[in-house]
Amino acid sequence: MKKLTKIIVAALAGSLIVSSLTSCGKKKDEKGSVRFLNFKPEVAAIYQELAAAYEKEKGVKVIVETAANNSYESTLTSKMATKQAPTLFQINGPVGYGNWKNYCADLTDTEIYKHLSDKSLAVTSNGRVYGIPYVVEGYGIIYNKAITDKYFALPSKASKLSSMDEVKNFAALKEVVEDMQKNAAALGIKGVFASTSLKAGEDWRWQTHLANLPVYYEFKSKNADLSDPEASKKLDFEYDAEFKNIFDLYLNNSVIPPQNTGVKTVDNSMAEFALEECAMVQNGNWAWGQISGVSGNKVKSINVKYLPIYTGVSGEEGQGLCIGTENFYCINKKASPADQKATADFIYWLYSSVTGKDYVTNKLGFIAPFDTFAAKERPTDPLAIEIANWMEKPGITSVSWNFTVFPSQTFKDNFGASLLRYAQGSKKWAAVKADVVKDWASEKALAE
Repeated sequence: MKKLTKIIVAALAGSLIVSSLTSCGKKKDEKGSVRFLNFKPEVAAIYQELAAAYEKEKGVKVIVETAANNSYESTLTSKMATKQAPTLFQINGPVGYGNWKNYCADLTDTEIYKHLSDKSLAVTSNGRVYGIPYVVEGYGIIYNKAITDKYFALPSKASKLSSMDEVKNFAALKEVVEDMQKNAAALGIKGVFASTSLKAGEDWRWQTHLANLPVYYEFKSKNADLSDPEASKKLDFEYDAEFKNIFDLYLNNSVIPPQNTGVKTVDNSMAEFALEECAMVQNGNWAWGQISGVSGNKVKSINVKYLPIYTGVSGEEGQGLCIGTENFYCINKKASPADQKATADFIYWLYSSVTGKDYVTNKLGFIAPFDTFAAKERPTDPLAIEIANWMEKPGITSVSWNFTVFPSQTFKDNFGASLLRYAQGSKKWAAVKADVVKDWASEKALAE
């Protein structure tokens, strides 16, 4: 009986070994497939084309499903619970990672991450990468090189600097701007900066975009893990003085007096820049369409350049533009190894092959944050070109979009209203700071 038992056990063991080897062989040969849950309904047809092109070229099946407008999170939640769970999905940044970290595979060793131009843009946790941006936008100080060159050629200029390439911190920016303002008539401009638009609903460039800088630096100094809601529960507004530095520079060297900011819109600001009434304006790469679309636009695309928003933070000479996105690729770590590999291969193909890059740039219209794109393969508008150039500058770190963790629209609206009162002289800066700290805490508490 014992002998028979041993024979049976040995036979079973041999069977398991053979089965295991056979199974491994199948996995090795298995191509895997890709199932992508798309966030943007407006490009669903383009992704379907892409899927067909990839299957034709590589023989790998790509299934694209698209969530309806404003339903991505709920759709993703329901899909993850099925056998048709996506192998490729997206998160909106660190907060999204906090919600989906149990499904996010480690992408640190993937080919696509190796080619990310600015690796600080990735969503990370404990030194590992879990989300990779697939399209970016950026904002900073847009300037008209024709006007700044004219300034540097003035025999009467007081600044010792000779070009905008030498402006690498707030002190240098302030020196140039204030002297340009004194020479406004000689330069043929009304002021250095376009109007600071503080009309309600038109103030997002300041209460969100500009406010991002002090928030970014505070959380960076605290080494905060923004995928943890507790990390962003409190804001001390430690860098309020730096925010005030640049905000005052905008207000005091503008085409209008600070008291008039409450009636100005973003369109007003962009028109002032387009008509060369000013030399600089804070906005994002989407602004080129606004500038070039202004009737009577005088600004040539070759003269449209970007400068980081310097505020006086120590070490800001290495600061780049504010580059970010709410679109990060994640691979489902609960998918089979073959499907995970197929998904990583598909992403890399999309951003490295001739076919894929053509779709990315010319059909999807993305500014891709990868070094696989030659200059001729990138979007052709001047601000998109500037975004790519700044991301690839050695020694430069982009400022990430931390405004994705701002507590609410109410917080932003209140901050904008405070900035207007400050600009008009009816609110002290200390009160602005106090209200920011208080409103952040109360709105975070309400959100919970």
